[in-house]
Amino acid sequence: MADYYDILGVPRSADEKEIRQAYRRLARQHHPDVNPGDDAAAERFKTINAAYEVLSDGDKREKYDRYGDRWEQAEHFDRQGGGDFSQFFRGGNFGGGGPGGFSFSTGGATLSDLLGGLGGFASDLGGGRGERFRPRPADVPVEITLEEADHGTIRLVSLPDGRRLEVKIPAGIADGGRVHIAAGNSSGGEFNLLVTVLPHARFERKGDDLNTTLDVPLLDAVLGGSATVKTLRGQIELTLPPETQNGRRFRLAGQGMTRLNDPENRGNLYAVVNVSLPTGLTDEQRELFEQLRDAE
Repeated sequence: MADYYDILGVPRSADEKEIRQAYRRLARQHHPDVNPGDDAAAERFKTINAAYEVLSDGDKREKYDRYGDRWEQAEHFDRQGGGDFSQFFRGGNFGGGGPGGFSFSTGGATLSDLLGGLGGFASDLGGGRGERFRPRPADVPVEITLEEADHGTIRLVSLPDGRRLEVKIPAGIADGGRVHIAAGNSSGGEFNLLVTVLPHARFERKGDDLNTTLDVPLLDAVLGGSATVKTLRGQIELTLPPETQNGRRFRLAGQGMTRLNDPENRGNLYAVVNVSLPTGLTDEQRELFEQLRDAE
């Protein structure tokens, strides 16, 4: 089995952010929607998902780093209260005495007898008894706009098993958020949408709040006036007091993002003033500015 780190193209020292970025890049490249009818790409997509499922989970990654391909057996043994089982995996096989192996006394019991009390672990090794492992739901990447994140949206997505499903993404979802979907298939039908919220040309999101730049003419900043602020849901007229300084921040309550699971409340929109200096002055305008400078 290929190494999960090699599959994602990251070093073993990679942090959570590096792993997530590598996964998103590869998942978009090999997603069935991008490669319709390409069985090799679909299989590669499944492999990428399997690697990310393990390396994005701290506990599973720790076991994978310790036991390699047999991390799932170790995980199940730990759940059964088996303690440190690392020596069982070091030999590379289940025999004893050979190179790299180990030996132990069974007191006359067979290996099947020894593993019989381990439930699903015995089943994974061919014992035929106990529960089967339920795989962690696969992550299916999806990209949405900031407007879609604010209002909520619907996407038609391709699942790792080849099915296509229309799913609802709730209002207020954040970048990197997951939406759990039960796809109605008893064999691994559950999956998660891994949401990427695309950057916006006008707004920068900070949690449920938004930041934007408000361009204000010099005379309106000096003498006072009004300015039109664009929001995700329209426009608002903002009153500027005289002598508004460059960089001043105005808070527009309730004009930010919809709060996830609380659509009646919204974040705030912060408009930061950017005073625009005039260009292309006429002789008369330049003279007026010179008079102002002389008065100062």
